[in-house]
Amino acid sequence: MNIEPLIAYLSKYIHLSTDEKEILSEHVSYRKYLKGQFVVQQGDVCKYESFVVKGCLKTFYIDSEGQEHIVMFAVENWWAADLGSFITQSPADYNVQCLENTEVVQFSYEKLEALYLLIPKLERFFRIIIQKAYVASEKRIIGNFSLPARERYLEFREQYPDIEQRVPQYMIASYLGITKEFLSKIRSQIISK
Repeated sequence: MNIEPLIAYLSKYIHLSTDEKEILSEHVSYRKYLKGQFVVQQGDVCKYESFVVKGCLKTFYIDSEGQEHIVMFAVENWWAADLGSFITQSPADYNVQCLENTEVVQFSYEKLEALYLLIPKLERFFRIIIQKAYVASEKRIIGNFSLPARERYLEFREQYPDIEQRVPQYMIASYLGITKEFLSKIRSQIISK
């Protein structure tokens, strides 16, 4: 089980002793998903908080008319889950689906709760990353209300460098809340400058 990318990521925020790394490795699982597989589906309880070692996922919901609305992408060193469902252990509002063959390190709800007791500094770590995710979500909401589509696209490129080579344009358009035709127009205007 290769959890070194997770250990490296954690070390940006907290220091784990050799014993703590061993405890951590005993409480997580390593899983491979195929392109198209779901980590969680709307209506199911999100069982895992997943750290992406390799691959790309999208978090989205399907509205009552069957329209897909992408709220997040997750690539290497990002986290993927329906966080509300995971924390409350209630049915998920979102789907999390692999856009590529994907490898993740997963924390089950029960094992994460146990880890908080065994390695208290992990609770601090998760508080920090959840705070960062909350701030990013708030900024995204404000941006969606106040920024023109071109500016939202430029912010997307900054937040997800190189992802345009990994996901179809219609998914980027969905994330931005615009049509793929409008996204194509924005991109051609930026390239021609």
